[in-house]
Amino acid sequence: MNDREVADYLLANPDFFVEHAELLATIKLGNPHGKAAVSLQERQMEMLREKNKHLELRLSELLRYGHENDSIAAKTVHWVSHVLAERDPHALPRLIAEQLRQEFDVPQAVLRLWDVADAYAQASFAKHTGEEVRLYANSLEVPYCGANTGFEAAQWLEGGDETPQSVAIVALRKRVSAEERDPSGEAFGLLVLGSPDPRRFHDGMATDLLRKIGTLASAGLTRLLPH
Repeated sequence: MNDREVADYLLANPDFFVEHAELLATIKLGNPHGKAAVSLQERQMEMLREKNKHLELRLSELLRYGHENDSIAAKTVHWVSHVLAERDPHALPRLIAEQLRQEFDVPQAVLRLWDVADAYAQASFAKHTGEEVRLYANSLEVPYCGANTGFEAAQWLEGGDETPQSVAIVALRKRVSAEERDPSGEAFGLLVLGSPDPRRFHDGMATDLLRKIGTLASAGLTRLLPH
């Protein structure tokens, strides 16, 4: 019998070692951690220890992810509470950016809006933006995360003397209607986050949180648009 036939026989006859229990004590297997042979029971125990170690590492990883998610959720709630509590529409854009810097430890953050109501047209957050920026904002189906390759929007960043090496750019969009909840509605602004660390925002990072922040910021900022 070859190896495959032996294996097939044992699989087809699970009672074999019940009927021949004395064999278990005599079977010797190679030790993966040394040259000495070990018994079948010892090898099984070693396999169980390795499996338990793997499960413990996986559990530790899941707990770490859970703690990180709890921390992110708490920061998001705190940020949203500040946005909701702000009654002055003029102050809202700056507050959104400042609270993002504080809550999420982002070195630089700024946002710019266009086509706002006349009452806010002279505000710093409504400075003129070129058509290229507006077209780019409308094209952003998901937030951009990656190197700062000379984006015009990255030049808006404040809060630091260093040029941002990596940026996250999030489109702020109008909601067409409460029923449609159109995530790809017309953009009326951009939220830009920056960091001197080239790996802080990279093209492989998840963007779920940034999308949620963009949705929440957009909802709060629509009060600055013409009605």
